[in-house]
Amino acid sequence: MKSRHKKLALIVGAVALFGIIIVLVLNALNSNIALFKSPTEVANGNFPKDKLFRIGGLVKEGSIQRQADGVTIRFVITDSESDLTVDYVGILPDLFMEGKGAVAQGKLLPDGSFKAQEVLAKHDENYMPPEAAQALNDAHVRGVQKQAEQDAAAAVAKPKASY
Repeated sequence: MKSRHKKLALIVGAVALFGIIIVLVLNALNSNIALFKSPTEVANGNFPKDKLFRIGGLVKEGSIQRQADGVTIRFVITDSESDLTVDYVGILPDLFMEGKGAVAQGKLLPDGSFKAQEVLAKHDENYMPPEAAQALNDAHVRGVQKQAEQDAAAAVAKPKASY
């Protein structure tokens, strides 16, 4: 084999090896990605089917229910527009409480509840994951717009008193 052919074979082999490494890395990253969704997006059917994803928002006041075994917990995550029931088996973070931000990672069950494998709580008063903050802000804006539309419709439908 000529020197030129050896160099060409070496270059082709290196490119092929590099390509295989890239494919393996991208496959590993793709299988470990957990997309973030808000309760409103899940209610609208915008979530990955049969894959792990993250749901985030605020823990609804009065929604935490602990089962008799002490490790099974059910609570509701809300973005002030939609609610989603979350079931979790395990120990919750110390900062997890009602009215505070939380993110749960898991899958949506056929009954519409979310089976969490992991629950994260915000770590101080000033931090919330950017996606959760944006989802809450968007839901608040939609709620304000919806209320304004309802008020306008009520004002039009209300008959004026005649004197």
